[in-house]
Parts: sequence; structure tokens; C-alpha cells
Amino acid sequence: MSRFPTRTAESGAVVVRPEGRLDMIAAPELRKKLHALADGTGARVVVDLGGTEFIDSSGLGALISGLKAARQAGGDLRIAAPTAQVETVLALTNLNRVLRSYPSADTAFGAEG
Repeated sequence: MSRFPTRTAESGAVVVRPEGRLDMIAAPELRKKLHALADGTGARVVVDLGGTEFIDSSGLGALISGLKAARQAGGDLRIAAPTAQVETVLALTNLNRVLRSYPSADTAFGAEG
């Protein structure tokens, strides 16, 4: 997973979709991408995890880092459509309390967009 396709949702949020494994190899690139999106713009970012088959602590770290960067810039980061493996890891680490998931990238900011 070396590229993270992006698009803009109807709500105006930027959607990033990691595919495959979000591990120690891919996580630094995702972290960099999320920080670039949040860079002082107050961007609303959705990470669509529907194509992420595996996530480890490095991947979780990238998401938390992106969340922090987005919030510091006056925006927010939300996750959408996590796969079963991702949901299990989020629940085991209690990060599902910090990174609330939404059914789809288009509904993550739907009520506010």
C-alpha cells in the first residue's frame, strides 16, 4: 500500500482510502498524508477503512496522529467502514472510543456537512 487515493465527499470532507495492510511499512506514509491534509486548514478528514484488511499499532498510531493534527488545526478526523479486523483491533485497544466509526465515508460528516 504505497498510495492513498483521496476524494471529496458531498459534505466537503476529504476522504482518504488506505488499501491492503496498514502496518509499519504503510503507516508513516499515511501519517504524512493526514498531516498534510490537516496542515493549518481546519480540514475535515475521513479515513475510509473499507479496503484495509489489516491494521497494527503503527497504523493505529498514524490514525491517532492524524486525529491530533486535524483537531489542532481546527478540523476533525473520522473513520468509516472499518473491516472486521480493524473493528476488532479498535475494540481491543479501546480506541473505538476515540475514533468513532461511521457506516460510510459520505455519512461521517453528513449531519454537519
